Amino acid sequence: MPETKEGVSRMTQTILVVDDDKAVRDSLKDLLEDEGYQGHLVESGEACLDLFKGDSPPPFDAVLLDIWLPKLDGIEVLKQLKQISPTLPVIMLSGHASIETAVTATKNGAYHFIEKPFSTESLYLTLGNALRQSRLEAENFRLRMDVQRSKHRIVGESPTFKRMMAQMERAAASEAWVLIHGENGTGKEAVAHLIHQNSPRKDGPFVEVNCAAIPEELIESELFGHEKGSFTGATAKKIGKFDQANQGTLFLDEIGDMSMKTQAKILRVLQEQRFERVGGNKTITVEVRVIAASNKTLEDEILAGNFREDLYYRLNVLPLEVPPLREREGDVDLLVLYFMDFFAQTYGHKTKKISPVALEILKQYQWPGNIRELKNIVERMMIMGSGEEVTKDDIPPVVLQAVGEGRGNGQGAEAFNAELFQGSYRDAKDAFEKAFLRAQLERNGWNISKTAEIIKLERSNLHKKIKQYQIEAG
Repeated sequence: MPETKEGVSRMTQTILVVDDDKAVRDSLKDLLEDEGYQGHLVESGEACLDLFKGDSPPPFDAVLLDIWLPKLDGIEVLKQLKQISPTLPVIMLSGHASIETAVTATKNGAYHFIEKPFSTESLYLTLGNALRQSRLEAENFRLRMDVQRSKHRIVGESPTFKRMMAQMERAAASEAWVLIHGENGTGKEAVAHLIHQNSPRKDGPFVEVNCAAIPEELIESELFGHEKGSFTGATAKKIGKFDQANQGTLFLDEIGDMSMKTQAKILRVLQEQRFERVGGNKTITVEVRVIAASNKTLEDEILAGNFREDLYYRLNVLPLEVPPLREREGDVDLLVLYFMDFFAQTYGHKTKKISPVALEILKQYQWPGNIRELKNIVERMMIMGSGEEVTKDDIPPVVLQAVGEGRGNGQGAEAFNAELFQGSYRDAKDAFEKAFLRAQLERNGWNISKTAEIIKLERSNLHKKIKQYQIEAG
């Protein structure tokens, strides 16, 4: 394996030389081979671009490109190379270029600009730096992809989970549209990503639209794009999500929150796969697979007049239910251990253990926020816990109180159970209601309005309950 002058070993790297001067080409080839590179020589921009035609790009690690070439000049070749292979480092060469030319080359993606005649050391230094940066960018891209795969990994062994996985695998193998239903925090986005990653479209784009987060007046622009000047604030042309997802997958998250007006517009585009940008008159044709998701029961929304029946049937080719965590018996402990390891790697910490008592408490909790809530609580315990083991003391009060392990009010599991199973039915009901309301208030930071909205109780009634049960923070 060759070594650089810095003594760092490397596999042989191939450098493409594009220059119309044979003497320059031959000289560069000799210099490259002296340094342990392999040189590939062409005499024109057209010959260079011909090498990049086809499905498999040639294995070049960098390009030395002369600016002044006959017919197709180096700047134009550079532009086309960057469209074909954006990460390929291109070093421009010229014997009589202006500062303006150098700036133009840099703006179009050139790594560096070397004037002829150049010194051997200058060539080696520039080329070595370019290749080093290219390797770092490739490594960063790989690491980002690893993070994305970890982020969208789903874990479980329960029968309910395995049934969902079997349905997901069948959906991924097809081109049919999928409608995912599940409560908030169950992992609908992760399921959509995995369907795409295991589908025939895995090499195409995955474009996500959160229908609940985009204001109604902007969603048309977000989905279909707009032309410059089409409305106030449209200072440049924008490519919409449908256009971005061409030949790939478009994920419409929380589609049940889309207005009826927008539903009508999107239905036509879904049926025809054609649209015009806002303010434009050119028809754009795309080919996308749609995966939609909702935490609402869309059949009920149809009956309530909030969702179009024709859009529902267009989307609901393959329905997929993501079960809540409380129905995945045996998966909580697996998820806890998985997220503990995930956050240990994320923050560069040593992997912690978890005590049997702490794990049992987490398994008993009902997880109304599902996997998202579990992930957030595990992250909090990993950050805030000072020891090498996660214990009961690291578990947030909201979880402890909900499973009868309350702290602060002196009520442990035995005391709570004794109160629950003694006295009348009314006494037991009151004990449960008090514990439930305390847990919900704790979870929402003692924000009464937010808690009332979540548990679907009038704010005034919640105030009365707090006073009746003498519920206090702490």
